[in-house]
Amino acid sequence: MTAPDSASHREVEAWLRFSLIPGLSTSAQRRLLREFGAPGAVLAASATQLERIIGRETALACKRGADPERVDATLAWLQKPRNTLITLADVDYPAVLLQIADPPVLLYASGQARCLEQPALAVVGSRNATPGGFADAMGFARALSDAGLTIVSGLALGIDTAAHRGGLAGASSSIAVLGTGADRVYPGRNRALARQLTEEGLILSEFPLGTPAIPSNFPRRNRIISGLARGCLVVEAALRSGSLITARQALDQGREVFAIPGSIHSPLSKGCHWLIKQGAKLVESAQDVLEELQITATAATTPLPTPTRDAHVLLEALGYDPVDLDLVCTRSGLTPDSASAMLLMLELDGYVGRLPGGKYQRIR
Repeated sequence: MTAPDSASHREVEAWLRFSLIPGLSTSAQRRLLREFGAPGAVLAASATQLERIIGRETALACKRGADPERVDATLAWLQKPRNTLITLADVDYPAVLLQIADPPVLLYASGQARCLEQPALAVVGSRNATPGGFADAMGFARALSDAGLTIVSGLALGIDTAAHRGGLAGASSSIAVLGTGADRVYPGRNRALARQLTEEGLILSEFPLGTPAIPSNFPRRNRIISGLARGCLVVEAALRSGSLITARQALDQGREVFAIPGSIHSPLSKGCHWLIKQGAKLVESAQDVLEELQITATAATTPLPTPTRDAHVLLEALGYDPVDLDLVCTRSGLTPDSASAMLLMLELDGYVGRLPGGKYQRIR
């Protein structure tokens, strides 16, 4: 829904004035809509009528109404290209969100709204991703995007960033669900990625424009990330992380949950291993996800460069756990200079990732 003229414009303004009433929860909004049918009717109701449904204090807040400046600022935002509002009354409101316990009454969208028409997969994980986790998230996301799944994540650093990049590189693009207003980018380091999402993918938020990064909003937005998707893939996660919140919400919503296993020594594998113990599907390739969701992949993927014979020897010596240069040399018999040069080549080709502390990890 955009903000054109006449009746449509009045309808948009009514939705805005209704949704921007301070202190009115989404559950209270839905109760009022069930009772009165439309935002305009809610706004026209008497305090006595409203009090029966939402209590006196909230009813008085409704009668005081929304801040006119916020309404006007949002209407001005809607005049810009690719910005729109999607309400419960719209035919293009995502049907899958109607299946969750607490669907948002209104979504602020910036970008290509057609992304909501395709089946989706949530890809989430640690903000402090390892090079291997980052590569896995990006690789899985691209392959699954090429197979017809829009990739949904939360625009955070680490795994979220890799998921969006992979989704945008594939055929089905990516959706970012924000814990801020749709006009804010958090973290600021992802401004360029957010700009690409508004051009080629989609940014969504249930929070009013101008909403800053409030910690309590991020767990709340996770229900939309999982709710938009047919399943949730966790790439790397500590035992106490927001990614596990998203995974639990996905389970509560009846979605499939997938987890990529990792090293038994890595704290970022503990969350994935816990999920697998709880019944999440262990996945080693994008094909595992597609088979579980009964989706046939048709797009081909670009292979990595083939390592040389000496590089194969080094990769075998490296193993899959983080190691330092001295241990690589001990295992491979190479000199430090030769091993360093070969590690750099393998890093550029996408086989090895460099970790803090001078360590390396095989990621392919």
